Amino acid sequence: MDEQKIFRISFFPHIRDKASTSRIMLDVIIALLPAAAFGVYNFGWRALLLILICTATCMLSELLWDVCMRRRIMLRDMSAVVTGLILALNLPPTLDWWAAVIGSVFAIVVVKMLFGGLGQNFMNPAVAAKCFLMISFAGRMNTFVFQNVASATPLEVLKAGGNVDLLQMFLGNTSGAIGETSALALLIGAVYLFIRRIIDFRIPLFYILTVVVYISIYSMITRGGIDGTFLAAHLLSGGLLLGAFYMATDYVTSPVSPSGRIIYAVILGLLTCTFRLFGSAAGSVAYAILIGNLLAPLIEKVTRRKTFGKGAHLK
Repeated sequence: MDEQKIFRISFFPHIRDKASTSRIMLDVIIALLPAAAFGVYNFGWRALLLILICTATCMLSELLWDVCMRRRIMLRDMSAVVTGLILALNLPPTLDWWAAVIGSVFAIVVVKMLFGGLGQNFMNPAVAAKCFLMISFAGRMNTFVFQNVASATPLEVLKAGGNVDLLQMFLGNTSGAIGETSALALLIGAVYLFIRRIIDFRIPLFYILTVVVYISIYSMITRGGIDGTFLAAHLLSGGLLLGAFYMATDYVTSPVSPSGRIIYAVILGLLTCTFRLFGSAAGSVAYAILIGNLLAPLIEKVTRRKTFGKGAHLK
């Protein structure tokens, strides 16, 4: 009698690749290091403290969950580290440490582990945690400082009709969340991700292109023509680059099909600009990505390729 064969079935999507989960997560961490380092340089020890708190809390939350649920310890995949780091980079440097702990626990326990862990969560944990904190602690999440002085973010200045310094925005010498101020640092990390083939170009490209088209049309209607400074300021501010390259491209919560990724990215761009221009500027990228995550399964269903041989009739 033949020995019974045991087949292991994993959750979709089933894509063959030599890269392991831990290797991919390590690459994401490496790509985020320039933005994290500049955030610490820009905002000081409070930024470093929040990064360490979020990362440690996410790891501890996942460890305790696995132990309590008698699951295999999965800290080695480093996904908890990525969640904590991305969440920290989305926080204002003045946020209280206990609020960072609450957000980190929410990200891991509520958004990730309650739904089965990595690969089964329907929302990006870090994005969901940021939105949760913005709803729960709106005042604290919208208080920003630069050089120890409370100041408005470039996006808030734009919304109020003020002028901004594009060069300083590109370098990162402005107020904002810890990891969103320096476009240069974020682009350096993005180049690394593309070189390592960790992310697909479609989502960030069409996300940013949609923002360019939307802002250009809005500028022509309200300003009598395309205002290059206004357009560039929107691209460099509000965490757009952080969201486009590091949050919207999450493997678990974004569509797999190429056409689905384009549709997904366009939706993110439309939502981001709508929230920014006609609603509250704060959290526009996070809310857009969160809604996009919820729409991703539907987008995937509509754009998935037909099964080979589908439609044939037996005679």
